[in-house]
Amino acid sequence: MSTDTTANPFSGLTQVNRTNPLPVKSKIDGALSQAQFLKLMTAQMTHQDPSKPMDNGEFLTQMAQFGTVSGIQDLQKSFSDFASSVNSGQAMQASGLVGQSVLVPTTQGELETGQALSGKVTLTDSTPNLSIKITDKETGETVKTLELGQQAAGAIPFSWDGLKEDGSLASPGAYKIEASASIDGNNTILETLIKSKVESVNLGGTAGGIKINLLGNPDSVDFKQIKEIL
Repeated sequence: MSTDTTANPFSGLTQVNRTNPLPVKSKIDGALSQAQFLKLMTAQMTHQDPSKPMDNGEFLTQMAQFGTVSGIQDLQKSFSDFASSVNSGQAMQASGLVGQSVLVPTTQGELETGQALSGKVTLTDSTPNLSIKITDKETGETVKTLELGQQAAGAIPFSWDGLKEDGSLASPGAYKIEASASIDGNNTILETLIKSKVESVNLGGTAGGIKINLLGNPDSVDFKQIKEIL
C-alpha cells in the first residue's frame, strides 16, 4: 500500500478565512456579557484554521478588549449609583426647605404684612453711590428708592420696611428690585440676592433637576442657585 506524501493532512477540515475571523465586540454598547464573550471565544478557537492558530498576542488582545468593556460597564454603574445617591440626598434637603427663607439671585420679592423685604447686592468694586429701586410689579410704578451711598466691594445687605416715598404703607405683594451703582464712572446694574420664602419643591427628573418655588415669584429656581439658607 502506497502513501501519498504530498497530500495535505488537513484537507478534510473546513478552513476559516484568516482575514475575517469571528468578530469580538470591542465597541462599548453594553450588550456583550461575560458568558457571551466566552462562548464567542470558544467558537472562534474551535473554527480557526489549524495551520494558522491564533497566537498568544491576539488572544490576549481580545481578552483585554473584553476586560475594558466589562470594567467600563462596572464604572458606569458605579457612577450611576453615586448620582442617584446624590440626587436623593439633595431631594431630602430641598424638601426640608419648605416654609423657610433662602437667598437666591432674582429681581422679584414678596412684601409680607408686618415684614421687611430684604436681600443683598454683590459689588465687584467700590462705588460712591449704591441705590436700590423698588417698583410695583403690576403697574411698574417706583414706590421707593433706597440710597445706600458709598460702599466698598463685597456683599451689601439692604432692607425695605414697606414704606413708600410719601410715607404711606405699601400693599403686601410682589415687587421688582433693581440695584445699580456707579463703578469706574459707569452706571452698572448689579445682581440682587433676595430673601424669599420657599413655598414648594419640584423634584422633577434627573435631567430637569430639583426646582424650588418661591413666594411672590412665578419662576422656579434651581436648587443649586440657593446662596444662603436663613
